[in-house]
Amino acid sequence: MSGQPQFPPMAINRRAMFSRTAGGLAAAALTSLGQSDATGAEHVASGPHFPPRAKRVIYLFQSGGPSHIDLFDHKPQLAGHHGKELPDSVRNGQRLTEMTHKQSKFPCVSSSLTFKPHGECGRYLSEVLPHIGSIADEICVVKSMHTEAINHDPAITMMNTGTQQLGKPSMGSWLSYGLGSESRDLPSYVVLISQGTGRPGGQPLFSRLWSSGFLPSDHQGVRFRRGRDPVLFLVDPPGIDRSGRRAMLDGLARLNRLKQRQVGDPEIETRIAQYEMAFRMQASVPDLVDVSDETKSTLDGYGPAVRTPGTFAANCLLARRLAQRGVRFIQLFHRGWDQHGGLPTALRGQARDTDQPAAALVKDLKQRGMLEDTLVVWGGEFGRTVYAQGKVSPGNYGRDHHGRCYSLWMAGGGIRGGIEYGRTDDFCYNVVENPVHVNDLNATMLHCLGLDHTRLTYPFQGLDQRLTGVDEAEVVDALLA
Repeated sequence: MSGQPQFPPMAINRRAMFSRTAGGLAAAALTSLGQSDATGAEHVASGPHFPPRAKRVIYLFQSGGPSHIDLFDHKPQLAGHHGKELPDSVRNGQRLTEMTHKQSKFPCVSSSLTFKPHGECGRYLSEVLPHIGSIADEICVVKSMHTEAINHDPAITMMNTGTQQLGKPSMGSWLSYGLGSESRDLPSYVVLISQGTGRPGGQPLFSRLWSSGFLPSDHQGVRFRRGRDPVLFLVDPPGIDRSGRRAMLDGLARLNRLKQRQVGDPEIETRIAQYEMAFRMQASVPDLVDVSDETKSTLDGYGPAVRTPGTFAANCLLARRLAQRGVRFIQLFHRGWDQHGGLPTALRGQARDTDQPAAALVKDLKQRGMLEDTLVVWGGEFGRTVYAQGKVSPGNYGRDHHGRCYSLWMAGGGIRGGIEYGRTDDFCYNVVENPVHVNDLNATMLHCLGLDHTRLTYPFQGLDQRLTGVDEAEVVDALLA
């Protein structure tokens, strides 16, 4: 799945080298005018290594670090430690963030939320997740996730690219490169962002999180925005009709191909394909975002916010519509989970945003026969500490970042439903059984899609680069159906 790009003879002489270098900035600027390429066969690896269970991924990324202690990892024994200092033997010298490193005390705080079992599997979930409880037998809850990152941007970057270093391709870009797209009229990788009610504003999300990095730029994610123009610069200006736009693109393609024959820059072919994709999206996107063909029962299933563009509920429905149209990787970022204070109230708001729509998405996919080949993932970049940040009052507390253990859930696409995997200690602080590193998760997701993470590579800076990096990563077989 690796190979050096092929250039015409002129591309390797001295004049061609300087020509390509001088035109680099202009090519980058022109590339930014396009968005993505659903064809780009010369930039796509050879397909799956073995029969896949999943064809696509819907990644419900909860930005900010959802508190696993208050949502998934039920620790009733923590009530006996409430208000008491976290033992040094548990913290074991863990480095602290800027927010809590000056605290002189680290009192444990048990969750103020109640838990109860759901489904035939008896999954214990927080009271704020009743709808997720209704799909308890469909999901696998991983309680032993861990990461080295302790701050948001490095941790989100690691979850999306497999490393804390900047400039690497995101998972969606790797899948676009490795598998291509099933859609001719939409990008292979689409990003949707919503703002939660738990914490207005919250951590910023940078476009490099859906960047193609060193992969060809036709594999970068395309962000869809709420409102009348989901993709910027897609609508023709007044006075330009479809025939006029077609003639303009044909002329531009001829000029670009002349330049391609001169310098052999593969990004020129990407640019041509991006313009063609944008032309097709002018017809496909309006139909995609028009949900008037959805039944009332379907809309009601996602909750009242589904009728408000840009909400998590509306984006979940849009994700299903994108999946139906062959988009390979659909990523929803939902902000607002960074609850350093006022956690119980803020967490309830976030749950109202996400609980019903996420469950409805899984049910909707299953009802349409799509869940078996759609991998759905719900999770954030890390969890929260068992000790309080700041003062603790009855029913009110905050928690700091925690990467040593956290929880996420997965469904469909070759994942075993109704199970939980991994275990944390009595303080919900350290993994004590079946740890799953971020790169183990990524390797497992690739496996569901028929890809061997050690063979999905691209040559860059003298290395065969890969999503899971150079450190050891393992497919977690116990999660697979």
